[in-house]
Amino acid sequence: MKLYRTHQGIVVEQAAQFYLIKDHSWDSFINDDHLIEKINGLIPLLDPSEGAREAIIEGLLPPVESQEIWASGVTYFRSKLGRQEESKDSGGATFYELVYHADRPELFMKATGQRAVGHGGLVRIRKDSTWDVPEPELTLVISSTGKIIGYTIGNDMSSRSIEGENPLYLPQAKIYDGSAAVGPCILVTDKPLSPDTQISLIIKRASQVVFEDTIPISQIKRKFQELVDYLYAEYTFPHGSLLMTGTGIVPDSSFTLASGDEVSISITGIGTLTNTVA
Repeated sequence: MKLYRTHQGIVVEQAAQFYLIKDHSWDSFINDDHLIEKINGLIPLLDPSEGAREAIIEGLLPPVESQEIWASGVTYFRSKLGRQEESKDSGGATFYELVYHADRPELFMKATGQRAVGHGGLVRIRKDSTWDVPEPELTLVISSTGKIIGYTIGNDMSSRSIEGENPLYLPQAKIYDGSAAVGPCILVTDKPLSPDTQISLIIKRASQVVFEDTIPISQIKRKFQELVDYLYAEYTFPHGSLLMTGTGIVPDSSFTLASGDEVSISITGIGTLTNTVA
């Protein structure tokens, strides 16, 4: 089943039917280790309606409210190579080689919920950057106890020129207004995703495709629960969290985003997150 956060309330999509749940805050509703059971208990009390479907059409909010959004780095071999390419002149390439093989993953805070951009919203590139890319990422939705309760799509907008200048500039390369998009919904499931699940990225400029690529999540080096365990080891999340799991699609140095580009990220079973570069 899928959950959408809308201006009208929470919309549940199940078996091609849409149900509108009102008078529930997103924070309290989503932060539940037994989310599937709760939704299944509510659906018999609701009637499917066109109003629920229309609430989605009228506009989606990002599927995050008070949750923090974190991100994982260098979890794909392609990402390791890309980071080494961008930082070779600064001498930082060794650090990416080391973290790819280390027991401890790279984790960093990406955004607060109120700073997140949803489906159809505007993402940004930094004015002081010369090489910018989207990073399409499967994103975990995690309860306050550390249980993975669902999945969504994340776009970790990144300045490769700033990160490549010095690895210590990572926060400036990753964290700025309009740098984190998530959506369009949360896929709620208690089953692990198939390793064949595909992440695809299409970038259009003036309605023409200028970049596209696809990768299966089987290429992620680390286990999802491993990432969650490190994130929650010494940090609490009263409302739960979202965790981007890294990107395996890394455009080379010949490509950089431009204002007006349309970025679409699709993940099997979840849907498509589309944003325009401001």
